[in-house]
Amino acid sequence: MSADAVAGRSPATLEQVAARAGVSRSTVSRVVNGGNRVSPEALESVQRAIAELRYVPNRAARSLASRQTQAIALVVPEDTTRFFGDPFFAAIVTGINRRLSRSDHMLNLIIASDDPGDKASTFLAGGNVDGALVVSHHTSDTYIDRISASVPVVFGGRPARERVDDYFVDVDNVAAGRVATEYLLSRGHRRIGTITGPPDMPAGVDRLTGFRDALAEAGIAPGPVADGDFTAVGGAAAMRRILARVEAGEEPWPDALFVASDLMARGALEVLARAGRRVPHDLAIIGFDDSPVATSVSPPLTTIRQPSLEQGEAMADVLLARLAGRTPPRVTILPAELVVRDSA
Repeated sequence: MSADAVAGRSPATLEQVAARAGVSRSTVSRVVNGGNRVSPEALESVQRAIAELRYVPNRAARSLASRQTQAIALVVPEDTTRFFGDPFFAAIVTGINRRLSRSDHMLNLIIASDDPGDKASTFLAGGNVDGALVVSHHTSDTYIDRISASVPVVFGGRPARERVDDYFVDVDNVAAGRVATEYLLSRGHRRIGTITGPPDMPAGVDRLTGFRDALAEAGIAPGPVADGDFTAVGGAAAMRRILARVEAGEEPWPDALFVASDLMARGALEVLARAGRRVPHDLAIIGFDDSPVATSVSPPLTTIRQPSLEQGEAMADVLLARLAGRTPPRVTILPAELVVRDSA
């Protein structure tokens, strides 16, 4: 039988591959499923036959045999506007997909912001995926607990309600907030304010903690503090609140701001430009992420680079290890680094 014939109306079968390779069906099955009890000669023959016949393994049959779906869910408790508008998510997905492309698993995306958890948790508990990766979770996302009870889960970032058996991959946000603030102090700034991340997200809380720790150690009181939501719109709103308090005489004008995301920094820069304030002449600004936003604004942002792509890869690595029966580290912390540009 020619390869063209097999690639025509009917796909090649395991038996046809075995016949072409001159081995048993069970040998072909072991090769296809990654078994190691195959001689080098048989392995080469089977691989050659698979290529010649353009054999594609039957995923459904393999799932039944292994009791795995070969699918992994990425659960994002955010709305679609936030997910598709934030470069952080693009980098995370790129990293996850890069790692999964070297495995048999496919990635399923679940946007779960408006779902009280019934659909997402029911779907995941129904045996449709082998495990889940969860990013950008909030304290209010209680259905995440139900997901964790159904399938192995790895979190991107410290879980909002961390438990002793949670697995997560995070950036050292406390240290990063400290580094950003210490850099501003080293440049002579003394009235340093901040636009924080959401107070119901560990990343927002931890970056604020690092900011406060650095100022406390320097014996300097914090400047204006305004909550944001990691979006450009939220950053603009927070900047307007700071300006209003300054103009009302409630607080002195800050000479620097640590802004907990590049998107919020972009929103803040737009408000400052409309108010006639110059960066870095009137105040310095440091962002967080080192996303493409950092180099697309004027002036380019000094920022904290978090390795989002590497975080996505590490999350996938940890989950795949768990699914394979191995015991990976429960907590993986990745370093962040300061990238200096014109805004500070």
